[in-house]
Amino acid sequence: MSSKNNQRTEPEAQEERAAKEELNKKVSYQKYFVYLFLQRVYTQQPNSNIFFLADKGETLSACKKDLDNMRKEYQDN
Repeated sequence: MSSKNNQRTEPEAQEERAAKEELNKKVSYQKYFVYLFLQRVYTQQPNSNIFFLADKGETLSACKKDLDNMRKEYQDN
């Protein structure tokens, strides 16, 4: 078995780095949203620019769940 088969090609490595960078950005945004939701919570209506005051506990819980899922995906990569 050659070591060449075990190593990733440069384009594959670049693609993986780009995917990790994109996921890292999403994690950062999600952390920011968690911070914002600790202040006052608004949810956006789907397909519009209208926001309504929302239940803080439910929205924060959903946001933290999304963050946990993104962190898990990031660690798996």
